[in-house]
Order: sequence, then structure tokens, then C-alpha cells
Amino acid sequence: MGIETTRTDRKGNKEFRELPKATDTTSKSKTRKSRRRQKKMSPVQMLFETCKEVFANSGTGIVPSTEDIERLRAVLDKMKPEDVGLSPEMLYFRTQEARRTPAITYLHLYESEKFSMGIFCLPPNGVIPLHNHPGMTVFSKLLFGTMHIKSYDWVVDAPNDTSANENPLEITAPAVRLAKVKVDSDFTAPCNASILYPADGGNMHCFTAVTACAVLDVLGPPYSPPDSDPDGRHCTYFREFPFTSVSVDGVSVPEEEREGHAWLQELDQPEDLEVVGALYIGPEIVDK
Repeated sequence: MGIETTRTDRKGNKEFRELPKATDTTSKSKTRKSRRRQKKMSPVQMLFETCKEVFANSGTGIVPSTEDIERLRAVLDKMKPEDVGLSPEMLYFRTQEARRTPAITYLHLYESEKFSMGIFCLPPNGVIPLHNHPGMTVFSKLLFGTMHIKSYDWVVDAPNDTSANENPLEITAPAVRLAKVKVDSDFTAPCNASILYPADGGNMHCFTAVTACAVLDVLGPPYSPPDSDPDGRHCTYFREFPFTSVSVDGVSVPEEEREGHAWLQELDQPEDLEVVGALYIGPEIVDK
């Protein structure tokens, strides 16, 4: 909102240049005050205000306009660790020798029915297992470090509920479903924010910390409360199997594309996944 106000004020100064001096002074004064307010607003407060506008009409399956997506992405792309009170030297990011799978720390910034903001702090080798974001638009900004991201989208024209005819890996119920790899790469900060959508962009993803790293996540809308309607936006975890490990009638993929496909099977939350909540100590977020 501050940016739009500033632009309006600038146009006003140019168009009404010939008005009496007193009026012109008032207009310039308002412009200066608007610029001062924008300069005083912290980056995380600017992110919050932008999210409120972008997700004002948020709901399951509702994707913001292209203009709003780019506006929010532009704010996230500028975010730095110090903007949210983080540094790689903090305890969250230290190697955990005693655990085979390191614990992950989650810093809660804000949540409403429309959107949520939070930060995942991963020590080296920390893993957020493959999971989905039903009906959500999600922005992820790597604040520092190197992370491997692997993401999938469902193959739309493949059967939704498939049982394997051949079962070399002894795959059992629940049934598997075909998905296509969207991303399978390392990312190193600074880099642009990634965006996933309800039906594409890699709605199911897995994060693996190559080095200690922090990810700022914005979800619109957020997950439903755990005790809410079973048909709500609940997180589902998946196990992945190579395409060639399962044979299904009527499902085929050209040989050269098989490595870019996999069978996904729903599973309960992995037992070795430990996410610990911690207090956010960065700049204050004010909900005006």
C-alpha cells in the first residue's frame, strides 16, 4: 500500500505543479511523510502488509492474480536473514551428532484464516519429507545456505487410485499414484523465491539441507487445524517409488521420460521427523 500511495503522490506533484504555493507545499509534505513511513517500515512488516493485500480473498484453490503474485515475490526476493533476526551461527543450525535425522526448528511469525508466515531452520542434513499443500499457493524464500528441493505434480490424465499389477518392491495399500518431477536441484542463497500452486508448480515437495539453511514460507491459505473437518487442507506425506518399479494397466511413459516420473504413496507422518517450535525474536510484526 505504501508503494501505491507514493506513486499517486508523485503523479499529483507533477500534475498540480501550477496550483497555489500553499497547496503545492501540502502535497509535497504528504509525499515526504509517505516516503518516511515506507522507509521506517521493516522488511518483515512490509512482507506482512503485502500478504494481507495479496491474500485478502484467500480460500482453498484460489490463486492470487499474476500482478499480486509478482508483487509478493518481489518483496520476498529482497528478504535477508537479518530482516527476521537470523544468522547461521544460531543454535538452530548446528550439526546434531546424536541424531541420525536432525531436528528442525520452526519459527512462527503469523497465522490467520487467510495466510501464514513462518521460518523453517534446518541444520546440515535436515530433511522436510515429501508432503503436499492442498488448495494452497505457497511462496518459499531461501534466506541462506544450500538446499536440495525435489518437487512433483500429479499426472492429470493418470488413474487417481491405482493398484500395482507387478510388485517387485512389495508395495502394499494404500495405492500409488503417478506424479511428474517438477524440480530436482540444489539452490543456494541468495536466490529468488519459489512458488507452487494448488495444481502445479511442484505442489508436493521435499527439502533437504545440504548446508545449514533457513526457509521463509508464506502459505495462502494455511493448513487447516488438525482437529478440523477431515476434508480440510491437511498435510499428507508421501513415499516415492521409481516409475519402473510398478506396472499398471493403461499407464505408460516414454522410456526417455521415465526418470522424470515416480509413483507416490501416502503414508503417515514419518516417525523420525521432529519439528520443534521456537520463539521468533526478529523485528516485531504489527497487525494494525
